[in-house]
Amino acid sequence: MASILLTGCAGFIGAKVCETLLEMGHAVVGVDNLNQAYDVRLKQWRLSQLTGRAGFTFHPLDIVDRHAMRRFWTESFSANRSNTSGWSAVINLAARAGVRPSVEDPWLYYDTNVTGTLNLLELCHEFGVRKFVQASTSSVYGDSAVQPFTEDAVTDRPLSPYAASKKAAEVLCHTYHHLYGLDVTVLRYFTVYGPAGRPDMSMFRFVQWISRGRPVTIYGDGQQSRDFTYVDDVAHGTVAGLKPLGYEVINLGSDRPVVLIEIIRLIEDRLGRRARLEFEPRHPADVLATWANIEKAGRLLEWRPHTAIETGVERLVSWYQENESWAQHLATE
Repeated sequence: MASILLTGCAGFIGAKVCETLLEMGHAVVGVDNLNQAYDVRLKQWRLSQLTGRAGFTFHPLDIVDRHAMRRFWTESFSANRSNTSGWSAVINLAARAGVRPSVEDPWLYYDTNVTGTLNLLELCHEFGVRKFVQASTSSVYGDSAVQPFTEDAVTDRPLSPYAASKKAAEVLCHTYHHLYGLDVTVLRYFTVYGPAGRPDMSMFRFVQWISRGRPVTIYGDGQQSRDFTYVDDVAHGTVAGLKPLGYEVINLGSDRPVVLIEIIRLIEDRLGRRARLEFEPRHPADVLATWANIEKAGRLLEWRPHTAIETGVERLVSWYQENESWAQHLATE
């Protein structure tokens, strides 16, 4: 089986990708800086589920620190002289995520999502790693694309620094494919949700707020729709992206957009409580709707999502209730 470098291994998607790879028998070298973009207790919980598992090693590193990363790669490859190619692939899931926070501090997003990606691409070139999987986002489509979004749609009009930084990372990936023949799969994720999800995202917030009897803030009229995609499905699609493809950009979504207010109703039903809704103006960086065309994922990766929104919400609510003693205190603002 392969040895894979996975950045962002304590992140929401990263931890599930790591778990999936380990279950398949791969060795995973995990990297994460455990930053405080959101409550670090959640990252530590995810990491605790991986620590001690056969085939997993963890290194607290920041991909933005070019010199530290290069030292790490040099030491890792020197210690693995029996395998001159070192890791068979890099999966880059380390990122600063979130649309609205990127408006407040765009420099931070550029550093991690662009410079961090550049550091990894250059190290792949220098050390001869031939496969690179890059996490991107449906946010690159902005409001200008015809729905459902196809990978060849125009993506040069992002609405937030976050979307712009991820688009820049995609372009860098193509540059390294063109110059050095690096095999790259860029995966555009659509609103990933599930157990142990990010507390700054709507799904986690709604579960916590309704459980605690707090008002539920909705930005806009609640009729905006999202192509919510369950984390396990996304993890399997990410691992499928390790196959050699040359250079491809591929959507990973559910192909079933759901209106936001309907998500709240699903959560209410599973919690047995009603939400107190409070409406605020829609943020100009937010898109009105996302919807993935996933024909390409099916054709190239033989991938389709399998988790219905009703099932996914039920699993998220169950996880929250099992961990409510500490999850209720996670900051969601």
